[in-house]
Order: sequence, then structure tokens, then C-alpha cells
Amino acid sequence: MKYFPIELDKTRNLRYGMVAMDRIEKKLKKNVTNINLEDLSIYEMAVFLWGGLSHEDSKLTPERVMELVDEHSNMQSAMEVMAEAFSASFPQANPVEVESDSKNE
Repeated sequence: MKYFPIELDKTRNLRYGMVAMDRIEKKLKKNVTNINLEDLSIYEMAVFLWGGLSHEDSKLTPERVMELVDEHSNMQSAMEVMAEAFSASFPQANPVEVESDSKNE
């Protein structure tokens, strides 16, 4: 799985695998596939960042993520990296052709 670096207090790496998605869903009590990244509240944005960063820092919290963004970055930059990383976790699947069984036609 690909990592997406984000500059905060140090270079940290966003990654959105199943574990991160599960953490986000549990925290927000929503299915991540139904969330529009353009309509996130500030807290939801922090939860998404936290979920993608928690694999390398288990002590990180959404509140601490907000502080790190405020101190070392800005919301626009953080959102751009987060959106790119999140989108990469849902690559376009190649269509699978299913051959029909002539016996069932």
C-alpha cells in the first residue's frame, strides 16, 4: 500500500487501508464510502487525518492532529494530501468479463 507524506511536526505518512477505514468508521459512526470529502466538518477532517496517520503513531488523537495542522501546516494543504491518499485506496477496478454459460440461455 502506498504512503502519502504530509509535513506536520515531522514528515508523517498517510495510509488508508482497512484498519484505518475501520477506525474512521467507528469514530464517526458512518460508512466511509458514503462520505463526501468536500463536505467534511473540521472534526471529520481531523478524524480522517488521524485514521490515516494512526498506523505510525498510536498515541495520536484527532484533537492532536488539529493542533499539528494549526502549528505546522494549513487545512488546505492537509486536505489535498488526505484526499489524494484516500482516493488511492479505491483504485479503479478492471472490469471482469463473465462468460455466459450457453446451457443456461
